[in-house]
Amino acid sequence: MNPAPWRGHLQTILPAPKRMMEVRHHSALAYRALPEFLIRLRNTDGVVALALEFAILNASRTGEVLGGLRSEVDDGIWTISASRMKARKEHRVPLTSRSSEILAIAKVMDEGSQYLFSRNGKPLSNMAMPKLLRRLNQNITVHGFRSTFRDWVSEETEHSPEVAEMALAHTIKNKVEAAYRRKDLLDRRRILMHDWLDFCNSQQFNNVTTLLAA
Repeated sequence: MNPAPWRGHLQTILPAPKRMMEVRHHSALAYRALPEFLIRLRNTDGVVALALEFAILNASRTGEVLGGLRSEVDDGIWTISASRMKARKEHRVPLTSRSSEILAIAKVMDEGSQYLFSRNGKPLSNMAMPKLLRRLNQNITVHGFRSTFRDWVSEETEHSPEVAEMALAHTIKNKVEAAYRRKDLLDRRRILMHDWLDFCNSQQFNNVTTLLAA
């Protein structure tokens, strides 16, 4: 817009033009590379590696995992309170066998802690998982694994976008649609996350098959 006719003229009768917001994308790992990456991650010792794998397997945000409490887990369900969710809505996460195993290992590593992942009773720092990724020579972000998950759902499965969005705890912007979507589709999401685990483990299974055939 030419600023000459704007100042003192059009600006008195028209609303100010909105500045375009820059869309920032989080660097993500291609989903086909994830199973091999997880083998490396599982061969990495420490609670940070466990926390990162847990975040990946549950398509969770960093803050949800780092602030996670052992009291939030009951009967295979991790219930994150609304106060800890980006959308300020309670979110239930159906845990797979591997996720439950990870939590059990993390508990042994810091027995008296209230947190899912901690050192000496204190939660991990926000930089712990990014530092681990850099140490593994991965130029990606922790948040990017959520995109990895979403791409896999879209390109490799028959699961509905609705179930995938629920798993990611994304906000439904359409108010009419949100009003009809009151249930959290827990049973369907449980199946989705089991399929996701099977995919994440696929390289491990392939390696075992190769060894047995040798």
